[in-house]
Amino acid sequence: MLYFSRLEVISMIQVSHLCKYFERPYREPGLKGALKTLFTHKKIVTKAVDDISFNVADGEIVGYIGANGAGKSTTIKMMTGILTPTSGEVRFDGLRPYDPKERKTILKDIGVVFGQRTQLWWDLPLKDSFDLIRDIYDVPQDIYEKRLAYLDSILGLQPILMSQVRSLSLGQRMRADLAAALIHNPKVLFLDEPTIGLDVLVKDKITDAIKKINKDNKTTVILTTHDMKDIQNLCQRVIIIDEGHLLYDGTLTAIRKRFGDIRHVYVLSKDELDFAAAEAFFHNDVTIAKLDDGYLEVSYDADKLEPKEILNYLLAHLNVKDIRIDETTLSSIVKKIYAAKSV
Repeated sequence: MLYFSRLEVISMIQVSHLCKYFERPYREPGLKGALKTLFTHKKIVTKAVDDISFNVADGEIVGYIGANGAGKSTTIKMMTGILTPTSGEVRFDGLRPYDPKERKTILKDIGVVFGQRTQLWWDLPLKDSFDLIRDIYDVPQDIYEKRLAYLDSILGLQPILMSQVRSLSLGQRMRADLAAALIHNPKVLFLDEPTIGLDVLVKDKITDAIKKINKDNKTTVILTTHDMKDIQNLCQRVIIIDEGHLLYDGTLTAIRKRFGDIRHVYVLSKDELDFAAAEAFFHNDVTIAKLDDGYLEVSYDADKLEPKEILNYLLAHLNVKDIRIDETTLSSIVKKIYAAKSV
């Protein structure tokens, strides 16, 4: 199993050998199988999270990524106290979020934003939702007013404060949900797909707001997303999991160094390129693919080849109509890690 890990010495959040297994009755198909289920105790065990350990330091922004079903949401639910681990533990400043005696204390230090769900009251004006959240967290009125003014300054809330939540656009609601999660000034902010479905301008506003909140308040941020641009714009560190196992834990700089600086040249031409001959010429240090839009994608490791070598070869063999170069994407690196996970 491919595995890289990095642990902080002083950490706000400590995840140690965390496991969560789910059991369900074994059932054969059909009515006969359903009847057998009533008289058998055979179970199928699903290991949603299997022996994961990592620490998160105070003030870090960490990207927690993986494919659908990798175990991200299950981990987050244990970190926020919604689920209890099968084994292992999670600690926030030494406290366990799923312990009934410690949970109430920890919840005051946690804020959560779900991209597909809202914690706002659908039929109420946004300001009323904020007032209710103030009362739930017992935030003093003077502190609440200062906090709301601060959030308004970075999220532009004033024009929508008296609007019903149901009338808000997706971008407006996401800004409102982010503000709602921050009214009580939590130490840790969990963001689950916070920019899903948003246009570029709103994404940039949300991203800038998260950066400022982290800088001004030293708020620790744990971000789960499938948008690699969000990770690159916000995080210095990523944790990658798959099938409940930790595959990588480290900085973006280290991940690029470990897996190479992969770049891509895209060319548009009516001519046909001999892929095998081109790959042989570069000693198999390039990969070439024909894209649906008609472009050729030539991928290469910038540590091994110069871009001029690629361009010279393509220009010598093709009548090029258009050309562009893209730098390394986190998406391509993540794909490489998944491809190598059985190593």
